[in-house]
Amino acid sequence: MPGDRIHPRPQLARGDWLDLSGPWGFAFDDEDVGVDAGWFQGSDCFDRTITVPFPPESQLSGIADPGHHPVVWYHRSITLDSAGESGRVLLHFGAVDHSATVWLDGELVGRHEGGHTPFCCDITAAVGRHEGDTHAVVVRAEDRPTDLSQPRGKQDWRPEPHGIWYHRTTGIWQPVWIEIVPKDHVADLHWTVDVPGARVGLEALLSRTPDRPLTLRVVLRLGGELVAEHTARVTDSQVRIDIALPPLRNRREAAQVMWSPRSPTLVEAEVSLDGADGAPDRVGSYFGVRTVGVADGRFELNGRALYVRSVLAQGYWPESHLAAPSGDALRREVELIKDLGFNAVRVHQKVEDPRFLYWCDRLGLMVWGEMANAFSFGAQAVQRLTREWLEVVDRDRSHPCIVTWVPMNESWGVDDMATEPAQRAFATALFHLTKAVDPTRPVLSNDGWEHAESDIWTIHDYSARGSRLRSRYGTREQVESMLREGRPSRRRVVLDGAVERGQPIMLTEFGGVRFDPQGQAEEGWGYSTVQTADDFGARLGELFNAVLDSPTLVGFCYTQLTDTAQERNGLLTEAREPKIPIERIRAIVRRRAVSMTHDSPRDVDVAQRT
Repeated sequence: MPGDRIHPRPQLARGDWLDLSGPWGFAFDDEDVGVDAGWFQGSDCFDRTITVPFPPESQLSGIADPGHHPVVWYHRSITLDSAGESGRVLLHFGAVDHSATVWLDGELVGRHEGGHTPFCCDITAAVGRHEGDTHAVVVRAEDRPTDLSQPRGKQDWRPEPHGIWYHRTTGIWQPVWIEIVPKDHVADLHWTVDVPGARVGLEALLSRTPDRPLTLRVVLRLGGELVAEHTARVTDSQVRIDIALPPLRNRREAAQVMWSPRSPTLVEAEVSLDGADGAPDRVGSYFGVRTVGVADGRFELNGRALYVRSVLAQGYWPESHLAAPSGDALRREVELIKDLGFNAVRVHQKVEDPRFLYWCDRLGLMVWGEMANAFSFGAQAVQRLTREWLEVVDRDRSHPCIVTWVPMNESWGVDDMATEPAQRAFATALFHLTKAVDPTRPVLSNDGWEHAESDIWTIHDYSARGSRLRSRYGTREQVESMLREGRPSRRRVVLDGAVERGQPIMLTEFGGVRFDPQGQAEEGWGYSTVQTADDFGARLGELFNAVLDSPTLVGFCYTQLTDTAQERNGLLTEAREPKIPIERIRAIVRRRAVSMTHDSPRDVDVAQRT
């Protein structure tokens, strides 16, 4: 299936939807006069054309202006078929950075704040009040480059990228689409699998409380075969039902239906709601059957210890920035990561497009779901990040590929967490709030160091040589000393008061080797540099072997997948070309880990059997 025709919301997909990607009218509003001047009422002010969903800073947008433009406007004429007497017209946005205001034919239809999460505008009433089948959609997006309380990830606040920060992504950067649905329709879906109970829980949010009882019907198929069918009487807008999964009742055969990187089995779902007006709403969905957790110092998938072999991905393209250049590019990204030998990816400081998660689900790649952090601390930053993070978890918690939640990275936005109780309280609160919304996955309070409360102790260490890594992680005593006293980045790894529960220990950023065959270090940087392909492969082997030889580390995340902007420390170039043969990298990545060699036969390192 072509990646560009994957529904923008793959776990709540309708067959009929109108893709609004393509040319839109566009205007900068540097003086912020557009609202007072009534730009939402007409099209005369839109003096440029932009290709949506690419941000105006990027080449693929057709604008290619990376300067500071805090307010931008979009205009698009659309032609709509009739929604019928009781139908609803929904205008969806995958993500608009950072806040958006939407009008239809000059009438306000929606607002949203949060640059990485979706929102929907019900434009039915506005369509009905304006004659004709052609309508004007206008969007005002505001993204203040120097507002450090906005969750922004690696978007630079300076005019030009510096250090590890990149060009900004302003405005629309994920798909925009329209669906015509019945008045009574499914607005949201979530799946929670109970493997011991041999069942799956479905949470469905309806568009409204129905006027009379409705019927919700769920059909589940595995490999095309019917495995379950359930019908429920619905009287409220929130529906919770449990559906038996017969394939899980025989625990000796249940492994055949479990999701894993080696066998990414998915259960396909059809959900239909029979509305009061007789018009049914039908959506397609899916889920994976798997468990994830931590126990006895190990990370476990489906009850078995698994060594996490992850790579850090910025999810950034030179021609389109945070927006993927195409849906097919998202699939190719997943395929490349697996080809390199990794079983997991940490998408860094970015909430990735749901279509990327779709391919991780389909192709079998675990994901550490991470929030894009703010850079300042205060009431507004706390409110913004908390609200948006909850939207992220709610959007993605049904994806089987996501195995860990990471709301914070390296104390970004809480730089004084070790000494300021309020900042530590915020990190701890995010940990517990995430567990309250989704108790099924491990959560980190702060990846890299200064852990207040985490299910996994993770460390970032960019030592340039394997000997240095061996001196820190070569024995259990050395690792325990690092947790208590070590400061790989001049910060403590575990803060006083953090609860010791036998957490797994992983090195979740290391490497960062720059391959510079021309010897032009000023044109890019890494944490260390080599100049020949043989030296690059040897350095990778040296670093990976030091990590894999640790008897205590049970996972890693190598920095990084691709060169990105001024960072030249990728395994691949920005064009996604390998710097040395993929087969050589894969052999380095997949070497068996010492910490797994003394396990019982049932504790299988999945990466070794892929």
